[in-house]
Amino acid sequence: MRGNALQYYSVLTIVIILAIFQLDITLVSEFSFEADAKNDAFSVQETNSTNDKKDIFGVSEIYPTASGGREWFVNMTNPANSTHFSETDGFELIKQNDGSWRVNSTHVRLVVETPQNMTEWKNVEITGYAKLSLPTDVNSTSSFDSSSNNSATNNSESEEIDDLAFIGRSGRHSSQAPCEGTAYVGGLHNEGAVGWKKEIWHTGGYTDERAKNIVTKPILDRWVGWKVIIYDLQVSNQTAVKLESYLDDHNNDSWKKVTDIIDNGGWYSRSSDEEFFSADCGKMRDQIIVEPGPFVIFRTDNLILDFKNLSVREIDPPMV
Repeated sequence: MRGNALQYYSVLTIVIILAIFQLDITLVSEFSFEADAKNDAFSVQETNSTNDKKDIFGVSEIYPTASGGREWFVNMTNPANSTHFSETDGFELIKQNDGSWRVNSTHVRLVVETPQNMTEWKNVEITGYAKLSLPTDVNSTSSFDSSSNNSATNNSESEEIDDLAFIGRSGRHSSQAPCEGTAYVGGLHNEGAVGWKKEIWHTGGYTDERAKNIVTKPILDRWVGWKVIIYDLQVSNQTAVKLESYLDDHNNDSWKKVTDIIDNGGWYSRSSDEEFFSADCGKMRDQIIVEPGPFVIFRTDNLILDFKNLSVREIDPPMV
């Protein structure tokens, strides 16, 4: 009897050990699967590009250039010789030891124009690298001074803040033609915040900033890459505008999406009705800028700009 009991408990012990072993394998397998799933999800979040191509500077493109689309790249040998390009008021460009260029002004507008008889800029990916620093002894005369001959920016600007901004769907910003002064403005602020503003007319049609968020440490005195992307999409059978921005925070062509918003109405000018409608532009206070613009602008205010590898491309936007 005692021998049978020992045999029974021995068999039971073996069965229990095998069950625990099998359960352990199952748990390890499930844990590994969950870990892989999390890693996959993380990879998807970090893979923002739908395109594996790089531009002539070796910078990754988020979206491909449209078939027959126009591309513009700054001439890094001498930016002043870039085609359809101007720096407002002709401020001095100073080549730096690392091959980049410094604009000797605290109010910078680098303008890429639409060639004559060509379609204006609309669905675009705007890219560049910048190092911003506080001013010391530079020419601080505003690039928007009324004596400027630049057709894109020739009047006093009411939105000067310490930031780097890439601007699309832009017309002429002038008090002589206020209704042409449209823009989507993708900003990177010196404290590490990002955001978007819209200008429906110049200068009484500015909105408040949307998608504002601190995404990195302060960007002064270090190189960062900045991209803004603007393209049309359909929302409830109406044309809306998608606004995305990307940051290369470590100057190593590693891009992270930091804003992603849609302008489908309801983004109003912050001016009063009296001021907004005084320009008689025939626009709504939350006008969506679906029209193309003749200019793309690289802008800084109250900071010194070193730049390199600027580009504008007409993109083939994704099907959303």
